[in-house]
Amino acid sequence: MARELRRMPSRRQLAPIPSGGSRRPIYAALAGNLAVAITKAAAASWTGSAAMLSEAIHSAVDTGNQGLLLLGLNRAARPADERHPFGHGMEYYFWAFVVALMIFTLGGAVSIYEGVARVVSPEPVAGIWVNFVVLGAAILFEGGSLLVAWREFRRAHRDDAALWTAIRGSKDPGIFAVLLEDAAAVTGLLIALLGLALTLWFDAPVFDGLASIGVGCLLVGAAVMLGNETRSLLVGESASAPVVAGVREIMARDPRVARVVELLTMHLGPAEVLLAMTVDFHDDLPRAELQAAVDDLTAQLMRDQPEITRVFLRPSPPLRPPAG
Repeated sequence: MARELRRMPSRRQLAPIPSGGSRRPIYAALAGNLAVAITKAAAASWTGSAAMLSEAIHSAVDTGNQGLLLLGLNRAARPADERHPFGHGMEYYFWAFVVALMIFTLGGAVSIYEGVARVVSPEPVAGIWVNFVVLGAAILFEGGSLLVAWREFRRAHRDDAALWTAIRGSKDPGIFAVLLEDAAAVTGLLIALLGLALTLWFDAPVFDGLASIGVGCLLVGAAVMLGNETRSLLVGESASAPVVAGVREIMARDPRVARVVELLTMHLGPAEVLLAMTVDFHDDLPRAELQAAVDDLTAQLMRDQPEITRVFLRPSPPLRPPAG
C-alpha cells in the first residue's frame, strides 16, 4: 500500500504540459531590433562611425537573440516522452543562457574591440548628422519595445515593488531577458549619442571610440546579469516564496495532515513547478482513507496553485505491511 501511494501519479500529472513563457515582448523586440539593425548598419557604412557600428552589431545580436528565445519556447513546448518524462521546459532556460553568451561575445567583446581600435587609431566620422538622425529614430523604436517588455514584466510581477527583486524572482527569461536587452539598448544609444556629440563638439574622433567601449562594457554587464539568472534556473531553482507559502497553507488547513515533513519544489519551465512532499498524516486516519487524502490534496494543490504541474506526495512514516 505504501509503495502504491508513493508511486501512483494522477492522470493530470502525466498529461503533456506547456512550458509557459511570454511571446509578446519577444515579438515586439524582434521587429524593433531588425529594423534598427538594418538602419544602423547602413548609417555605420556611410559615416564610418565606430559607435554606430557597435550599435549595429548590438541590434543584430539582439535580433538573433529573440530568434533563439522563440526557438527555446517552441522546443520547450514539446510534450513529455520516455527520455524526458518531465517534459522539455528547461530547454527554454538553456537557450536563454545561450542568449547571454551571445550578448557577451558578439555584442560586448566585439564592441569593445572596435572601440579600442578607434581610440588607438582615430578616424574622422563622415556625415555625422546622419548618425544623430538614426540614433534618434532608434531610441524611439527601442523605447517602444522597452515599454512593451516593461508592461509585460510588471503585469507578471505586480507584487514586487523593487525592479531587481522582481528580476531575481522571475522564472520567465523571455520577459526579463528582453527587458534587460531593451534597457541596455536604450542606454547604449544614449552613450553612442553622447560620444558622437563630443566628437562633433571637440572635433576629436577618439570620443567615438570611447563611446563604443562604453556600449561594449554595458553589454558585458547585461550579459553577466542575464547569465547569472538563467544559470540559477538551469541548475534547478525553487518555486517562488508565495507559491511555497500557498502550499503550506493548504496543507495546514487540512485536518488529516499532522505536519509537512519535507517540501521540495523545482521549476521545470516558466509556468511548470514540480512539487515533492513527505507528509505526516494523523495516526487515527484510517488506512483506507490515505489514498483518498493523497488524491484530494494533489487535486487541491494543482487547482489552487496553477504553477504546480507535477505533484509527488509520500505519506510518512511509511506504512508497514500487515504481519503474516
